[in-house]
This record gives sequence, structure tokens and C-alpha cells, in this order.
Amino acid sequence: MERRKIGILLILLSSLFFALMAATVKSLNNIPVAEKIFFRNLLGLIVATYIILKKGKKVSGNNKKLLFLRSIFGLLGVACYFFALSKIPLADAVILNKLSPFFVIILSSIFLKERFNKIQMLSLAIALIGAAFVIKPQFSYTIIPAFIGLLSAFFAGAAYTTIRHLRHTDSPEIIVFYFTLFSTLTMIPVMSSGYFVLPTLTEIIRLILLGIFATTAQFLMTNAYRFAPAGELSIYTYMNIVFSMILGIVIWFEIPDILSLMGALLIITAGAINYFSNKRGNVLQN
Repeated sequence: MERRKIGILLILLSSLFFALMAATVKSLNNIPVAEKIFFRNLLGLIVATYIILKKGKKVSGNNKKLLFLRSIFGLLGVACYFFALSKIPLADAVILNKLSPFFVIILSSIFLKERFNKIQMLSLAIALIGAAFVIKPQFSYTIIPAFIGLLSAFFAGAAYTTIRHLRHTDSPEIIVFYFTLFSTLTMIPVMSSGYFVLPTLTEIIRLILLGIFATTAQFLMTNAYRFAPAGELSIYTYMNIVFSMILGIVIWFEIPDILSLMGALLIITAGAINYFSNKRGNVLQN
């Protein structure tokens, strides 16, 4: 029980810092996505490298194939998320990204052979209905950013599922090291091809804060999944929606419309159903 409480605390703090990161990303409208991804991961790479060297560990990692796969999924998820943040309201982008736990359910069932019950299927259906409320399909080009936001949830779910498996073979700092190294190096040629804007002093400060918020959230999240199963922690990640709504209202006066609020409520409800389903299943097994 004590380990579970630690996991919950870490995931709540992670949600707060991810919300701060998202708000910082949205505030950097003049900076290309590739540049924001680069700065998001550069500090994380430095910190992860320092921790690994301090502990006297090798940076090679044990399960290189899964570490590389997690890095690809993570980078794709971040790229889609950052794009969506620049095009749609902060709360909407975060709500769509918070569908990732439901993709974890599907992917964990397929690749980790975790049980997938009828109640989880119900929660998934409710979550998808909630996503439709947020996306508000109009079948025009304006829907593209919202679908990219949904895609960010899929890639994030794939990354979290991989992390859940990697806990058996590699430490959190190794997982973060591989992800940040891959993302940083990948963005260098992209920026060199023209996707780079010389930032102002204010933008430099925000880019540094972006790296701080992202790195802190990344380490908190990675450690949280080592203390408790992903299914048990998923309900608490929805605090990110609350934090983001508050930031969106305070900073940009983005008042969520009724459909977005209904979508958020449905997705949070689906998360609660899934959470209590897992909790009940654990009780019955014990």
C-alpha cells in the first residue's frame, strides 16, 4: 500500500508539471515545433546523463530494442501534442492527450497479455464518445489539429506501455536518457533544414522553463510507474485536465465550451470506471 501511495503522489506531481509544460509550449507560438522538442529534451538529456554517471552505471542500457521503440513512440507523441497545442485551446489538447491510458489498456492487452474485461471495454467506448465531443467533427481541414491531438494520445499510450515493460530491465534514468538523446539528436537535422527561429530573451527563458518542467514531469512519471501498475495510476493523471483548464482560463481566457466540458467529464468518468474496475479485480484476486 505504501508503494502505491508514493506512485499516486508522483503521478499527481507529474500531471502538474506536464500542465505547466503544455502552457509553456502554447506560449511559444513563434518557435517551430522541432525547436521546442529540442529544448524540451536537452535539459533532460543532461540531467539523465549526470545521474547515470554519478551512479556509475553504463549508458548502454539492457533492452536496447524496447528503449529505442519507446524513444520513437515518445518523440511522435510529443511532436503531435506540441502541434495540437499550437492550434487548439490548451484544455482541448490536454483532454485529447489524456486518452493515452485507454490506448495503454488496448496495447497492454495485445503486447503485455494483460487482461481486458468488459468494463474496460465500456470505459473505452465512453472515452471515445468524450473525444468526439472535444473534437467536434466537421469534416473540414479545421479538424486536423484535433485528430493530431488524438494521435498524440495513441503514441503516448504506446510509450507508457513500453515503459511498463522496461521497468523489469532498465532504470528510470536509462529510459529517460535514451528518449531525450534520441529526440535531441533527431531534431538537430530538422532545425538545420530551416525549422529554427532565433529566440528572444523572453523566449529563451520560456524554452529553459519548458525543459525544466518537462524533465521534472518525465522523471516523476517514469518513477511513478515503478511503484504501481499503470491501470491503478491512470485515474490520477486526469488532474492534468483540471490544471490545464485553470491555466488556460487564467493566461489566455480560454473558457471551455459546453461540448469540451462534456467530453472532459465523459473521459474522466471512463477513467474512473476503468480505475475502480481494476481495483475490484485486484480485491477479487486477493
